[in-house]
Amino acid sequence: MIDADALVAELYGPGGGAVAAVEAAFPGSSAAPGGPIDRAALSRHVVGDAEALRRLEALVHPLVEAERRRRVAALAAEGHALVAADVPLLYESGSEGAFDAVAVVRCPPAAQRERVLARPGMSTEKFEGLLARQLPAEEKAARADFVIDTGRAPRATRGEVEALVRRLRGGGPGGAGAGAGAGAGAP
Repeated sequence: MIDADALVAELYGPGGGAVAAVEAAFPGSSAAPGGPIDRAALSRHVVGDAEALRRLEALVHPLVEAERRRRVAALAAEGHALVAADVPLLYESGSEGAFDAVAVVRCPPAAQRERVLARPGMSTEKFEGLLARQLPAEEKAARADFVIDTGRAPRATRGEVEALVRRLRGGGPGGAGAGAGAGAGAP
């Protein structure tokens, strides 16, 4: 599993590949020379400023994509026939073409709100800002090859995921090659 948010955390970490560029574009965003990026300081530069956010994404998204591709290639070289990637802004970043198939996970809006607001450091303002930047859940679902409902009991969701993995491994739609799955959407 390749997690785009974890890749960003690595790129923002000490010595991370995004630290110098982010600090240059948003002075004061790193805690010390060489990183890590102070996410709270960086947020002060970009929250509520659409142009600043676009500049940040233009710096970071290509780095994330390059690292994701590197990891997919490494996993394929190890013999993995199926690789899943969790990419929250998959459609918004125009990255869906890099995958053989896309699975969107979604749940009822009230459950999404409750789950996201339970995360450390999350606020209603940040949550609403995230929603404003994302395609509506219905549009994501309509564009996806597969939709997984996480609003049900965990056991039911797990069964749905296991059935999808079996289908992909068996050569069903999107079942060819590494990088055959991607997640996009809310928890």
